[in-house]
Amino acid sequence: MSKIVPVDLVESMSGSLCSHSPFYFFRKNGRTFSARICNPYKGEPTANQTAQRAKFSQARAAVKALTPEQKAAYAEAFKNQRKFATLQGYIFAMEYAKLGD
Repeated sequence: MSKIVPVDLVESMSGSLCSHSPFYFFRKNGRTFSARICNPYKGEPTANQTAQRAKFSQARAAVKALTPEQKAAYAEAFKNQRKFATLQGYIFAMEYAKLGD
């Protein structure tokens, strides 16, 4: 994976170059990276893939449905951990874990 150091001419990059390009750029924790999609899956989703996508959607909906009090509790717990770099990532992981296998 390559690393891009922003200069005055290019401050940030994200997304792909075009719709059929295998290369894309993304930002993570304040840094910009580039990557290439190798051997993309082109078939119909399997039952396991469909189940995983449904679980992801349920976790996303659970995060959106949180009350301000729940978000505040997560923010307090986030301060006492080092695994997750962002509060949003921490909240999603906690809600995703609640769904089980």
